Amino acid sequence: MVKISRPTISLLVQAHKLQSYFPNSKWRLENCGNTLVWKEALKPSELSLTYMIKLVYQREKHPDVFIVEPKPLLLAKGATKLEHVYCTKKQHICIYYKNASEWNANMMIADSIIPWTSEWLLHYEYWVSTGIWHGGGIH
Repeated sequence: MVKISRPTISLLVQAHKLQSYFPNSKWRLENCGNTLVWKEALKPSELSLTYMIKLVYQREKHPDVFIVEPKPLLLAKGATKLEHVYCTKKQHICIYYKNASEWNANMMIADSIIPWTSEWLLHYEYWVSTGIWHGGGIH
């Protein structure tokens, strides 16, 4: 059986889809066109704060999402670091388990990574209020 791989979605197509969903967002290509950097303000609910996020997506890698503002993010009472992040200081959030192939380069970032980021922010707000992470995931 021959495995047929689909071509990955180009960074430019990803950027245009993000821009179509978020017309006020800013994006640029870096690293000789091999890295997409995208910034936008997200508000996960009507009662939520607005968060400025930065997505960095390097071709053939997983997208990385950072909370740029507010900085620093608040911690839950008694916590010394953020929940479900790769780095508290950089506010580099963990929105899916990379080893489980939950995301791949044939998926649109606007339809996957950005909603997952919004969901992480909502769980973050619950965590700050309650001290309990309700978002699941692997610790």
